[in-house]
Amino acid sequence: MGSMSTVLLIFVFIIPSNIALAEMNFQQSLNGEWLFKADALKSGINEGWNKDSLDRSDWGTVEAPAFWEFYPGLAGYDGWGWYARTFQFDGAAESLSVHFAGVDDDAIVWVNGIEVGSHTGYSDPFAVEVTAALRPGENLLVVLVIDHAGGGGIYKPITIIETRRLEELLKGEFSGMSAMKSADWVRDAVIYEVYLRSFSSDGTFAGLERRLPDLKKIGVTVLWLMPIHPVGIKNRKGSLGSPYAVRDYYAVNPEFGTVEDFKRLVGAVHKLGMKIIIDLVANHTAWDSRLMFEHPEWFTHNERGEIIPPNADWTDVADLDYSHRGLRTYMTDMIAYWVRDMGIDGYRCDVAELVPTDFWNAARKRLNAIKPIMMLAEGSLPEHQLSAFDVSYAWNTYDALDPLLKGKRPVALLDQILRTEKLQFPTGSLRLRFNTNHDKNAWDAPAIEKFGLEGLKLSTVLVNTLPGIPLMYTGEEVANGRKLSLFEKVDVDWSRPREMERLYQSLFKLRKDHKALTRGEMIRVESSEEQSVYAFLRSAGKDKMLVVLNFSPDSVSTTLTLPVERVFAGVNQVAMRDVFTDGRIEFGEEMHEVEIILGGQGYRIFVLEE
Repeated sequence: MGSMSTVLLIFVFIIPSNIALAEMNFQQSLNGEWLFKADALKSGINEGWNKDSLDRSDWGTVEAPAFWEFYPGLAGYDGWGWYARTFQFDGAAESLSVHFAGVDDDAIVWVNGIEVGSHTGYSDPFAVEVTAALRPGENLLVVLVIDHAGGGGIYKPITIIETRRLEELLKGEFSGMSAMKSADWVRDAVIYEVYLRSFSSDGTFAGLERRLPDLKKIGVTVLWLMPIHPVGIKNRKGSLGSPYAVRDYYAVNPEFGTVEDFKRLVGAVHKLGMKIIIDLVANHTAWDSRLMFEHPEWFTHNERGEIIPPNADWTDVADLDYSHRGLRTYMTDMIAYWVRDMGIDGYRCDVAELVPTDFWNAARKRLNAIKPIMMLAEGSLPEHQLSAFDVSYAWNTYDALDPLLKGKRPVALLDQILRTEKLQFPTGSLRLRFNTNHDKNAWDAPAIEKFGLEGLKLSTVLVNTLPGIPLMYTGEEVANGRKLSLFEKVDVDWSRPREMERLYQSLFKLRKDHKALTRGEMIRVESSEEQSVYAFLRSAGKDKMLVVLNFSPDSVSTTLTLPVERVFAGVNQVAMRDVFTDGRIEFGEEMHEVEIILGGQGYRIFVLEE
């Protein structure tokens, strides 16, 4: 969805003094009453609200877990908040961690004024080890929660548990189940997100069609078109309105051309051997949509009988209510129409988490009867990938990029993210990896501005080599430096240098030529610079690749300890070929350590050959 606001929340937790922490197989819930104080001026960090010496007699009490908007008087509050509890520790040697089942969105954690960890990314469970900061007697736990939009807070259970037993809590109910089986072209996909208004000077289907050979040459295999339907006028934002405020699901936006123009585009895409998916906005419509006039009863109403938006910020759209069977039938028929009659190859589904999963399951079953398709969820619900969606958004890796590139977190953050992901999602789930998209470009900052050129290159290499499917957004070929407003036409300056295009082309070719990157197991490689250097192998049979990334702005020389016995058992000689320089490093089976030199925010990718 387009219109988003930034909200920053901070929560401090003080745990009651009657909690003992030294029992065998200890597990203590921290759910219940917490102290709370709003911080509208966002001054709590500077004023030391995380310190145990602070007088909190003027703080109120709330219940957690809960979204903060449900607290009295905070329904419309956007800002920071602090939560607090105390706990007793008897000095037992057992390592303890605090587990958070769900925080909206990010978090930093302190114990007794000492920072013990942080977390980046909405919804994912996480844990921080706290033992080193504990002291005998009373302790203070402080958590800063940073909410980027909508509701915020610690909205799922909080637990203290022995660190050795964390996996019991991190493991989700869908772990060990199998993700739905996707077509090979879906598993091998390289997705390009097209914002038609900005992609060409005329902002049309024809403008995209003219440049299809360019995208094919880069290595794109799937085009995702942001919503192509007519945009609402009532309550619209900006002069053109958001494409996510749909007036008619069966029509195309005249800004972009005609239905015949779209059908010709689909044919041209397929002729080049590519696929095309379109944005599906199933959660809401424009206020003057066809559905609003024909079926106002299908929309969500408040206690006064008034139709309402999905949230207070999305004022240009009205929320749909999927408790109505008629709405479900209408939407399923419409979704099938674009696949069956218009020839598209699937959908990217906007705010998929806000639409019932059983609807998505039924819709996918209907589409599967037509042809193999791709369904991409803008969401991170593990249950979606059992029967409905091939791919889900990996917000977790995007949210880690900024703290990693700024040196605020060690590279082990990526291990934590991927470990949790593996414990939460069905086996074989495909995650969409990206370093920008239309929301992040418009509401945060263009990737080149946010990360700098070297950081942009590094993050691009990361999202193209981690397990998952990579995304490239409109204009990233030229490191677009403009915010592409969702309410106006903002052109990309295509005359900018094409250094990033060459990098994308190289990475996409690697994905095409090496199954290790699309099918391979990921094996972490130990580095002597564990704070800043992240190294891993991707291995699929004899196809093996080594990726080495330096998140520090300074050059480093790092020693990698390769798991030779695991990946090259019985092989006497192995060569590492640098894919960018074609340089070679050779070593025998007895050699486990290799020295690699990397520039500031540099990267190297090697093909390992027997």
